[in-house]
Amino acid sequence: ADLAENYVGDKSYPAGTVVMFGGSAEVTMADTETSAVAGIVSTNPSYLMNATQTGNHVVAVALVGRVPCQVVGTFKKGDRLVASDITGVATSLDMSKYQPGSIIGKALENFDGSAGVIEVVIGRF
Repeated sequence: ADLAENYVGDKSYPAGTVVMFGGSAEVTMADTETSAVAGIVSTNPSYLMNATQTGNHVVAVALVGRVPCQVVGTFKKGDRLVASDITGVATSLDMSKYQPGSIIGKALENFDGSAGVIEVVIGRF
């Protein structure tokens, strides 16, 4: 379950996609570790803020709770996740590249692979 808010996207995005503020609308797919990260596209929010948002591509962005997320790399439960260089996908935080505000959430599962989807807890870290 998650708390999400609607934003206007520059196109429609599948659930689990990592998005950031920017692009031609309010949000776009994240393509690098950035402090502009907005969150993860929600699958089925328990509560949706800004429900009356209008636009061509309204995107429900999960802000707090647990949500499936597209991931890549190797990490374990509890590792902090950030946007990767693969568009719309998260990876484990490399502390040598850390930027305040870039953490999306924490992994709820171990992962070791080139691409997949895991549950992530998001919120204030």
